[in-house]
Amino acid sequence: MNYRPVDPADIVVLFADLQAGIMERAATNDAVRLRRAVSALAKLARLFDIPSIVTTASTSEGAPRVTPEIAAALGELPQYTRTTTDAFLHEATREAIRKTARKTLLIAGVATEIIVQHSALSGATQGFHVQIVVDACAGLSTRTEDAALRRLVHAGVVTTSIASIAGQLAGDFTQPKGMQALGILYEMASP
Repeated sequence: MNYRPVDPADIVVLFADLQAGIMERAATNDAVRLRRAVSALAKLARLFDIPSIVTTASTSEGAPRVTPEIAAALGELPQYTRTTTDAFLHEATREAIRKTARKTLLIAGVATEIIVQHSALSGATQGFHVQIVVDACAGLSTRTEDAALRRLVHAGVVTTSIASIAGQLAGDFTQPKGMQALGILYEMASP
């Protein structure tokens, strides 16, 4: 096993299809917990100056409405609206990720079996160290999400959580950013 702690200077976060009309279809993660985890990941990205990319799926209802927790933490970010099930097959999204020059890709999104899985597999084949933040993801069914996560792990993608990411980024708890990272984690875990 090769363990590499995350380095905030090498991370880019991909928020995928966390939008109205898709998030409501999630069956494997409670909506409140999913939103809290997405908010925590966005707050950690802000705290550690981690670039974040927001990609959405086109809808028949007009412009996609991204979950407000991302903008609350990071401000309004450009949205890359795809017509593909893989962020790396969409040129603008792929180039936005590459332009960061970061090699660790954290992915949060819905559905785990679709955009998360396909983007993670493509990212891994393109040399990214991909980690799926499981509590900031949701699938369409437990059975299909489990199959997707097993496939991803088999392909070398790492599954992780907000707690793990926050703990690694916190480093020394006596330092201001370390204490703030733990505060974000505790806020997410509060009832």
